[in-house]
Amino acid sequence: MTGTLDSLSRPLRDLRISVTDRCNLRCPYCMPREVFGRAYTFMAREELLDFEEIARLCRVFAALGVSKVRLTGGEPLLRRDLECLVALVAGVPGIDDIALTTNGTLLAEKAAALRAAGLARVTVSLDALDREAFRAMSDTRVPLARVLAGIDGALAAGLHTVKVNMVVRRGVNDHCVVAMAERFRRRPEILRFIEYMDVGTTNDWRPADVVSAAELHDAINARWPLEPVASARRDEVATRYRYRDGAGEIGFIHSVSAPFCSTCTRARLSSDGRLHTCLFAGQGHDLRALLRGGASDEDLYDAIAAIWTARDDRYSAERAERAARSEPMPSKIEMSYIGG
Repeated sequence: MTGTLDSLSRPLRDLRISVTDRCNLRCPYCMPREVFGRAYTFMAREELLDFEEIARLCRVFAALGVSKVRLTGGEPLLRRDLECLVALVAGVPGIDDIALTTNGTLLAEKAAALRAAGLARVTVSLDALDREAFRAMSDTRVPLARVLAGIDGALAAGLHTVKVNMVVRRGVNDHCVVAMAERFRRRPEILRFIEYMDVGTTNDWRPADVVSAAELHDAINARWPLEPVASARRDEVATRYRYRDGAGEIGFIHSVSAPFCSTCTRARLSSDGRLHTCLFAGQGHDLRALLRGGASDEDLYDAIAAIWTARDDRYSAERAERAARSEPMPSKIEMSYIGG
């Protein structure tokens, strides 16, 4: 299936759905506490798309070429009865892959129900095994053990793929990289290292804070030699490697140092039903108004197709170009609003 193509000939294949803008962590690179504190106003329940509305949009997106759906947040497991949404999406013809991104703190209790409902894969965010570094990266008193229990729970539930994502920020948790690799060697999870990105406008991002994928690769390769693994798909965001001693696979996501905008096939749906065509988008398109205003499925199809075919986003590729010209970057939606 070719899928609906954007202005740069990129097909629409993946849909990331934020089911809530709330989270029980305050990671400084995503939801810094000084912004998302007690006084912050989150979305009211009636603003959120309900499960039937999300499932209806999934049917329309599937008709446009989407086959993969990922549920995100905020923290998606804060959305009550999320397994009911998984079951609805699993029943949509054409959707053959449903995944979840979570901080893992609530996963141990929910993994079995999610798997039974049709969830295939899960990605758990874990930025350190060192307790102090974990606290610095998550700004929480939630025990690290709860995240590790969530990872174990996902494996015990029989999810097909369990990935662990580590965002690396220089001077905060970069000293934890080798320890993370050692922890997940010879385990079934796939560990991936992510360059610290300038998501949103509140995380005080600076280029000096970025530890490049090449630097991360070299640190691990010096301890345990690595060899490349061929990509399974052209639109994969991680560069894949395996340990030469057979201890498993790891990956590196290099949105800053080696952008992959040219192969991006992802659309993003916010909790309140706005369609965003890039993680770094400055604005979205209101699908909720169409849904609640009586639009037919054909109307929704035409609206989404028009948005995607006009898409020309290439923010990460433009980052270096603008920096070279000393141009400021445009404002961006916070990652907690549309999911990572």
